[in-house]
Amino acid sequence: MIKKIAIGLIAAAAMTVGGLAQAEDFKPAIVFDMGGKFDKSFNEAGYNGAEEFKKKTGIEYMDFEVTQVSQRAQATERMARKGASIVVAMGFAQADAVKAAAMAHPDTKFTIIDMVVDLPNVQSVIFREEQGSFLVGIAAAMASKTGKVGFIGGMDIPLIRKFALGYKEGVMHANPKAEVIENMTGTTPSAWNDPTKGGELAQSQFDRGADVIFAAAGGTGIGVYQTAADSEKFAIGVDSNQDYLHPGTMLTSMLKRVDVAVNDAFTSAKDGTWQPGIKVLGLKENGVGFSVDQWNKNVLSPEMIAAMNKARDEIISGKIKVTNYMDR
Repeated sequence: MIKKIAIGLIAAAAMTVGGLAQAEDFKPAIVFDMGGKFDKSFNEAGYNGAEEFKKKTGIEYMDFEVTQVSQRAQATERMARKGASIVVAMGFAQADAVKAAAMAHPDTKFTIIDMVVDLPNVQSVIFREEQGSFLVGIAAAMASKTGKVGFIGGMDIPLIRKFALGYKEGVMHANPKAEVIENMTGTTPSAWNDPTKGGELAQSQFDRGADVIFAAAGGTGIGVYQTAADSEKFAIGVDSNQDYLHPGTMLTSMLKRVDVAVNDAFTSAKDGTWQPGIKVLGLKENGVGFSVDQWNKNVLSPEMIAAMNKARDEIISGKIKVTNYMDR
């Protein structure tokens, strides 16, 4: 009997050691792009996904915050050389870096968010931003008293045009007579982290009669939200739930579940279920949506929520077709 117990303890210890060895062998990594992992938006959503994985598994991850364009390729290559099992690259701008590193390290897995890299060891995760933007466009139109709403994008690229077009279609769906004022912050990566310019653009739109502004601009949006709060107008957040930043003037946030994408990439790579190729996340996959919480409960009315939920169901069923700017 004692011998059996001893054998059982040895087996259990072996399993524990094996589990620890497996955890130690798995080395996830993430490379954040311009704006940093605490941008309260896109990068931070990725950070939250990585933190959720660490909390769930106890496995630490390597990370790097890109502050200069030249660092993208260096960071991705360095992660692979340090033995990363999977490298998640945040943002479309890292496509060239991922391509180079993936070709040089064919046994390393790479997941890139917001861009397609067609290689056998790369997973490309893209979102139907236009669908989520359509929904918050409905809320903007319903909340507006002037019939004028605004959109402020970050860097003027097709990806941000997806947000803008979906938003405009949602606004017009709710109020065909509405006017949408659009501005982009700039044409370089600095457009993602310029809250001063964001505030100036927001003030200009408010001066022209807009009373709700949707910002899809990374850290630049912080200036938009502050100006909306100062002006007692509404703003709509993006990517992460940003309602808490200014309760009472944040109407809602267009959620882009980058956190889920990062967590899933790490988890599937660890479990052996990770697959290369293109992964598309829209309303049907709960990849995009809108926020309802304690911070916006006094400004996002039941009628707005009902209208957005109705449109959500109709988009999923195909009754409502939202234009993807990339397909134009």
